[in-house]
Amino acid sequence: MSTRKFPILLVDDIPANLEALEGMLQSENRTFLKAGSGTEALNLVMKNKDIGLILLDVQMPDMDGFEVAHYVKSYKPSSLIPIIFVTAISKEEKFIMKGYDRGAVDYLFKPLNVDITRSKVEVFEKLYFYQRLLLDSLAEKEQVNSKLQQFTNIVAHDLKSPLTGMISLVELLLEDERLLVFDGIPEYLNMLSDAAMQSSKMIDHLLQESKVANDKVTLDLVDTGSLVSEVVKLLFTTRPAETIIHETLPIFHTNRIKLQHVFHNLISNAIKYNDKQTMKIEIGSLEKERYYEFFVKDNGRGIKEEDCKRIFELFETAGPSTGIETSTGVGLNIAKMYVEQQDGKIWVNSSPGIGSTFYFEWKKTSSE
Repeated sequence: MSTRKFPILLVDDIPANLEALEGMLQSENRTFLKAGSGTEALNLVMKNKDIGLILLDVQMPDMDGFEVAHYVKSYKPSSLIPIIFVTAISKEEKFIMKGYDRGAVDYLFKPLNVDITRSKVEVFEKLYFYQRLLLDSLAEKEQVNSKLQQFTNIVAHDLKSPLTGMISLVELLLEDERLLVFDGIPEYLNMLSDAAMQSSKMIDHLLQESKVANDKVTLDLVDTGSLVSEVVKLLFTTRPAETIIHETLPIFHTNRIKLQHVFHNLISNAIKYNDKQTMKIEIGSLEKERYYEFFVKDNGRGIKEEDCKRIFELFETAGPSTGIETSTGVGLNIAKMYVEQQDGKIWVNSSPGIGSTFYFEWKKTSSE
């Protein structure tokens, strides 16, 4: 159970008024600070950063309530503390407006009505605790984000280390003249090197985006056809495959890495979950008014209707792959997140045993 209290500063030059006001507002959820002058009140404000409400008498000898309120609102750490003026002077509109101009949020007029006084204080007490809950939540979120950033850095390092070793090993193999006499070996080694380097670049870009998630991301002029061709090349397979890439794929400004990630995941899945002797993969698009509708079609084993929505959730998969590849159930969820950042949606139409077509929408002019 929380032990946090609602701190109230009472300001009045008459001690009896302070005692009466404290007694009227006494509650186990509240603590009270009392000041007998404007100067004493300002000293307490500067020393106590957590004051939730000030009940401030207007008429005081050394410094009146209007002047105290002006200084409280001028001091940045206390500028948001709500102030209720307590007065027996005047209910005239001109007088009341002067208080509001000095930063008051409300008035209480003497003789104080107990019910009205308590109800007004309760409103600010609830507001105070709601604000503190929000601040605690934001602080907790910041702590979680910090830990996630540390985790991202560790994962990126652990992923890049073997890739760097792989690239170095491939370079050594390419320098070995004994291997160059075998047909296809240099080509496969170069493809392996390109795939490792591209994966390393993707890790770098994703890591950079995680660090500057709130900053504006530079948009690239992306030739989607070339991007898809690069992805297909990186996902090379020794199995027979027919790949159709439509020539009508657009060229437009967008976040290249995120779009590449979506295509990479969908095409990778089209290969991973294909049980046919000859794989067929088709990639194309339709132009809409404000977005492009892309699709990746395959002749794989398909997905059951009841699984077509579930597979986009975190750690969910369409079942075991047909090869040595494994699935973590993360890729489609990240793809969904990137698509939704473009105010789009992603879905699949599938027939078990025949194949699947994944569709996703992507804004023509990206803001991510």
